[in-house]
Amino acid sequence: MGTIIAIANQKGGVGKTTSAVNLAASLAVAEKKVLLVDGDPQANATTGLGFSVQEQRKNLYHIMLGECQLQEAILATELEHLQLIPADNNLFGAEVELVEREGRESILLQVLAAEKNNYDFILIDCPPSLGLMTVNALTAADRVIVPMQCEYYSLEGLTSLLNTIEMIRENLNPRLVLAGILLTMFDGRNSLAHRVMEEVRSYFNGQVFETVIPRNVRLSEAPSFGKPALLYDVRSTGSESYLALAQELINRLST
Repeated sequence: MGTIIAIANQKGGVGKTTSAVNLAASLAVAEKKVLLVDGDPQANATTGLGFSVQEQRKNLYHIMLGECQLQEAILATELEHLQLIPADNNLFGAEVELVEREGRESILLQVLAAEKNNYDFILIDCPPSLGLMTVNALTAADRVIVPMQCEYYSLEGLTSLLNTIEMIRENLNPRLVLAGILLTMFDGRNSLAHRVMEEVRSYFNGQVFETVIPRNVRLSEAPSFGKPALLYDVRSTGSESYLALAQELINRLST
């Protein structure tokens, strides 16, 4: 049976979509069958894998509203073992359109439950908010990865997010487990980054991934070419870091 992982942080600009795309690609290179679900109306995971959001196609919006089946929206990518459920900005309207629907927090859970056995991993890229789409992702997920930039304000918001995860566990999804906190955009020349990393590791002992994602030019450039970093420059430190993260995640889940 596959594992559903939400990649969530209510703060924008922390490397959430970068992590979703590159972790998905790295797991696929490890010959794990992966489905990446773009749950963000900004659709950066969709464009980051080379698909235009201007093209009319079935996507997560249509799935959430019951206008199509999940299989009708799946796109193949450049990587053999990686598939994508795309998004576009129509997803902004889904929260309003679903507001009165009974069981609206569990729509994604119901959709993904039927596909769970067909994949080793289903990764959900959440929007940078704690709205209905993120609640759906956390309700559907078995585990959650929290990307966190190595700076003070990110540290401030982390406790709030973990409290939200605990509320979801208590009220909607008792299966939900923190897979780990992922430190991103790490600049080894910055003493504050080192202090934040030490504080997070100390406070959240055992809940922080050993792999740290550095600031890396090639990692930043790759989305503009519609490719994950390992297809853009496999030898970059960004690519190597996400490959290491994928292996660390696989090891964590097998123990």
